[in-house]
Amino acid sequence: MLKHDYMQVSQDQPTYFEAPLQLLLFVDGRPQSRQQVQRIRAYLKELQAEYNFEVQIIDVGQQPYLAEHFKLVATPALIKIHPEPKQVLAGSNIIAQLKNWWPRWQTAVDAYLKLQEDLQERLDDNGRVSPPKSTINSVAVSAELIKLSDEIFHLKQEKERLQEQLQFKDRVIAMLAHDLRNPLTAAAIAIETLQANYNIEAGEFQRLKPAMAAHLLKQARTQAKIIDRLIADLLQVGRGNDKELPIIPQKIELGQLCLEVLEELRDRYTAKSQTLETDIPSDLPCVYADPERIRQVLVNLLDNAIKYTPYGGKITVAGLHRTTQKVQFSIGDTGPGIPLESRDLIFENHFRLQRDQSTDGYGIGLCLCQRIVRSHYGQIWVDSSPNGGAWFHFTLPVYPF
Repeated sequence: MLKHDYMQVSQDQPTYFEAPLQLLLFVDGRPQSRQQVQRIRAYLKELQAEYNFEVQIIDVGQQPYLAEHFKLVATPALIKIHPEPKQVLAGSNIIAQLKNWWPRWQTAVDAYLKLQEDLQERLDDNGRVSPPKSTINSVAVSAELIKLSDEIFHLKQEKERLQEQLQFKDRVIAMLAHDLRNPLTAAAIAIETLQANYNIEAGEFQRLKPAMAAHLLKQARTQAKIIDRLIADLLQVGRGNDKELPIIPQKIELGQLCLEVLEELRDRYTAKSQTLETDIPSDLPCVYADPERIRQVLVNLLDNAIKYTPYGGKITVAGLHRTTQKVQFSIGDTGPGIPLESRDLIFENHFRLQRDQSTDGYGIGLCLCQRIVRSHYGQIWVDSSPNGGAWFHFTLPVYPF
C-alpha cells in the first residue's frame, strides 16, 4: 500500500502546486534490509528540515506490480519521479548516491520552479493558473491501473495457452482418427475373410488352411490392440493439458517392426501387383523409441507409398546405421514424387498437393509422422528417388545400452 510517510509544502508557494521534488521509496519486509531502510528514512528526515520535497513509501510485498512498473531489480530503492527525468538509486549505498545527486536534483528543482513562475504569467481563459500534473498523487490510481493491466496481460496469456491447447487437441484428434482407418480396414478384411470361409454347419473353415486361419485371427487381434491404443490416445489428449504427444520409449528392433507392418499391408500392395524390395541389415542396431508411435510412422509412410505407386511399381524399404547415435530408415516408391518447392510444406497440417485433391486422404499423416519423429529427437525429410518417385527418410536414436 502507498504510505504518506511525510510531506512538506512551502507556505509561500501557491497551494495548487505540489512539492517540486517528489520521491518514491520502495521497501520490502526482509529483516536484513530493515536497518538500511531506517537509515535512509532518517537521512531523508534530516533533509526535510532544510529542503521542500515529498516522499511516499511503497511496500513491494503488497504492490509488486508497482515494482514491475518501475522495472526495479532490487530493494530498497529510491526513485526521483519529479522533476523529470526519472532516476533510480538502488544498492547498499543509497545514502552515498543520494548525497552525490542531491545538489543536481536541487538544480533541477530550481529550473522547474523558474518554469512555474513563468507559467504563472500565462493565465487561462478563466483567469486561473493551470496547475501542473501531479505525478506522485496519481501513483495510487496508477497502481490500480497497473494491477488491472497486469491481470489483463496474464488473462491474455492464459487465453492464448488454452487456444493453443485446443488447436493441438483438434490436430491430434484429427490425426489419430485418420490413423484409425488403417487398422480398422486390416481388421475388417481379416474378419470378413474368416467369416466368408467359415461353415457354421460343419464348424470349420472352408478353403482356408489352419495356418492361414490362425494368421488372420492374429492379424485381427493385433489390429484391435492398435485401435485400442489409438482410442486411449484420443481419450488422453481429450483430458490432458500436454502439448506434446505422449511417448513411452523402449528398446525396439526397427527392422523387425517394419517387417511386421509390411506383413499387415501385404494385401494392399499385392492387390496392385507392386514389387517390394527390402534392404535392412541384420546387424542394424536397436533404437530407443515408442513402438506404437513408430508403427504409426511406418504405416503412414508405407500406406502413402502403396497409394501413390502405380500398378506394377516398386516399393523400397532400407535401413542404415547412419552414425553411432542415429539409425536412418528410408521408404521409396516409384510414384509421381514430391515437387522440390513442396518438400517442406507436405509436413504441414492439412497440406495437400494440388494433384492429390481428388485422392482419398486428409493431409495429416505426414504431419503426424513429423511430430512423432521430432518427439524422439529425430528428423524426417523427403527427396527424389533415383528411379523416380519419392524417398522418405527418418532418423531415430540408437538404443544406448
